[in-house]
Amino acid sequence: MNSRHAAVWTVVHHERAALVRSLESLGPEQWAAPTACPGWDVHDVVAHLVDTAKTTRLRFVRDMVTARFDFDRQNAVGLARERCADPVDTLAALRAVVTRTSTPPAAIVTRLVEAFVHGEDIRRAVGLSGEYPVEQVAAALTFQLRTTVQLGGGKERASGLRLVTSDASVDSGVGSEVRGTALALLLAVSGRPVASDELSGPGAVTLIERATSGR
Repeated sequence: MNSRHAAVWTVVHHERAALVRSLESLGPEQWAAPTACPGWDVHDVVAHLVDTAKTTRLRFVRDMVTARFDFDRQNAVGLARERCADPVDTLAALRAVVTRTSTPPAAIVTRLVEAFVHGEDIRRAVGLSGEYPVEQVAAALTFQLRTTVQLGGGKERASGLRLVTSDASVDSGVGSEVRGTALALLLAVSGRPVASDELSGPGAVTLIERATSGR
């Protein structure tokens, strides 16, 4: 494993462990809280994280063949496989994969996107907040800005806008400026709703609308 990959996995393992600690305090109604992932509650997102943590390149290919190369169907199959009847057991499964380094055939930075975005999906659904390493969040944001929506990124959502982070060194795009934290911008370009006070600038309304319009 090269140093860049090792650095990413260190962050991912830290985020998984922090999420486990957050989840340990949830009550049954919070596990059933809807998240920003359409149709998924907190329990579903946790099961998805277990599935992706276990996914190897070979398993991903097998699952995609079974799902007829439909990403949504593939995610649904993995979620059903890992979602236990009792959230306590799903949490135990997440705890068991905290230090895994298996990954689907994708850029290593996607593991950061997964950890930060889904971590916020869960925390925001139940009124919790997380603390994330800004430089790594900025790296995830930069990746999402280069990646199409079809492949899970947010390139089209940022089209015609200039995104500037208030806490990192990202300054990307040309057009109406949108300013916010790296985390807020990452969530928005990843298709997650953000509050109006999290972003500022003449392009903020446009990005907020795109984040929730399915574009």
